[in-house]
Amino acid sequence: MTRRQSIYLEGFAHVNPVPAACRIGPYLQTGVITGRDPETHEMPEGLDAQMVNVFAHVRELMGVAGGSTDDILKMVFHLVAYRDREALNREWVAMFPDPESRPARQVMAATLDDASLVQAELIAVLDERCR
Repeated sequence: MTRRQSIYLEGFAHVNPVPAACRIGPYLQTGVITGRDPETHEMPEGLDAQMVNVFAHVRELMGVAGGSTDDILKMVFHLVAYRDREALNREWVAMFPDPESRPARQVMAATLDDASLVQAELIAVLDERCR
């Protein structure tokens, strides 16, 4: 196995020739995770639906990488409506219910294309045995 491992997801691909994430040793860094529907490949209307898909992609990605959401160190969210965090907070608390064990989070205002209302990225530290 090479030192650097590309992580791809079924039903989620970038337009450009890049993986969903990359891992070197225990470190995992994603590219942009969007709210695109994994079955239809369409961008759903509304932040609620897109946010549900973003968090579903995160769960799947962490499993494919050999870890879990417990391994996430930090998440960054880019929102078109920067102050509209209701959907984000709902999914955040569902994924990370314990306030004593949540990753760091940053939210930034963004201008996004293709009807995207949210994009996310994350950094995780996986157990070396998860290969």
